[in-house]
Amino acid sequence: MDFSSRLLLLLEVIELGSFTNVAERNNLDRSVISKQISRLEEELGVRVLNRTTRSLSLTAAGNEMIKQAKQLRELLNNTYRLAQNYHLEPRGILRLTSSMMFGRQYVQDAISVFQTRYPDIQCELRLEDKLVDIVEEGFDIGFRIGKPKSSSLVSRKIARSRLLIVASPDFIRQHGEIDSIAKLESLPAAIYSTPGLLMDKFNYLDNNQVGQHFQLNAIYKVNDVEMLVKSVVAGNTLAVVTAQMIQNEVIEGKLIRVMAHLNLEDFGTFYAVYPHRDAPIKTKLFIEVLMSIIGESTPIWEQNIPSLNN
Repeated sequence: MDFSSRLLLLLEVIELGSFTNVAERNNLDRSVISKQISRLEEELGVRVLNRTTRSLSLTAAGNEMIKQAKQLRELLNNTYRLAQNYHLEPRGILRLTSSMMFGRQYVQDAISVFQTRYPDIQCELRLEDKLVDIVEEGFDIGFRIGKPKSSSLVSRKIARSRLLIVASPDFIRQHGEIDSIAKLESLPAAIYSTPGLLMDKFNYLDNNQVGQHFQLNAIYKVNDVEMLVKSVVAGNTLAVVTAQMIQNEVIEGKLIRVMAHLNLEDFGTFYAVYPHRDAPIKTKLFIEVLMSIIGESTPIWEQNIPSLNN
């Protein structure tokens, strides 16, 4: 490992918080990381880290080295990215991050097609529903709901994510027709819930185009969208779901749209997010493959709900 690699290793230690975390990410022994940082300090002639048994902190010199390491990483990434655009065929590693469901349903399919077309590309996919810092963690593309807040990121719209209210035929037979907001709010409902996110309130426009909202009577909270749909199919609850969550349940008559006339506010829009406007060719080509699977105008998941545009 040369000097620049050790400097970047120091940056990784600070960003991940420990030698152990860096060792796990790089599949190395912790002692290797410690030795390389000690070697860096020998080369610089100054201590860059204060080490205790429980924590690491930067010295004043270490803080300056981190600034230089960040500039070095950006320079190297930009150089590599520019070189990628001169290749006739994409190559190297494409690192992707996505929410769980969108990744399983569509990003994985796109990877299969992409690697068949471009066998020199290695793909890495991380699926998690929390927001990931794609720059800090070195991802080429992130797929998320909503535009990024950071102006340094580039976003491309992938598809809309519409909401609909659904219940099973058995549920409607048991509770009768659901024809008012009051009744909708009184019936047992399943909702998606994770720490910090409780999806029980939804916005809509009334007949006068005035914004209103309703709140579901949640008797079941779950952090998995597939379980949410299963609860509704079983007839225990109704739910507000995104069109993307529906497979063939509406077509097969297992689920019925409730209050289809209600002008629900969209859940949001899926975006592809990446760090640079002049992205490498591998990034551009992957997004094109994904768009060919999802559809350019109407997303493929809306085809499972014939009445959605009514």
